[in-house]
Amino acid sequence: MQSMARPERTDDGMNDEPRIVRELSQADAWRRLGSVPFGRVVFTSRALPAILPVNHVVDHGRVIFRTPEASGVISLTPTRHPVVLAYQADQIDPVAGTGWSVLVTGLGGLVDEPSQAAARYRATLRSWLVPETGPMILIRPEIVTGYELTAGTRRA
Repeated sequence: MQSMARPERTDDGMNDEPRIVRELSQADAWRRLGSVPFGRVVFTSRALPAILPVNHVVDHGRVIFRTPEASGVISLTPTRHPVVLAYQADQIDPVAGTGWSVLVTGLGGLVDEPSQAAARYRATLRSWLVPETGPMILIRPEIVTGYELTAGTRRA
């Protein structure tokens, strides 16, 4: 029986095989984003960047998530101006050093859908908070990028 050589591991636990970065198509980026239940919303808080992990759903080319009212992701004042938000989700294998990452950037606002759609989002979104409270926010994407990191092959 032949034994397969295993790649050597570095001090950080990853193997030292080369990696190839490939840009994902829009369709593949959306499919992968919809395949994971959580990610990170990036927003501005006190004029500085802030990041908050949240659960999300993807619906008709939009990202919908729920956040605690006190998070400051979006203003709950009556003017409710849209704000620029970014949303990032990924699936990374820390040992193999492979996986993918998707970043969505666009205008965010409170969900103002008819009650039927809002009820569907409430039923679908599973919050880490108990009880599940806080506003539902949606991002209308303007930029969607995604990358996949795969194991490469060594050249002789």
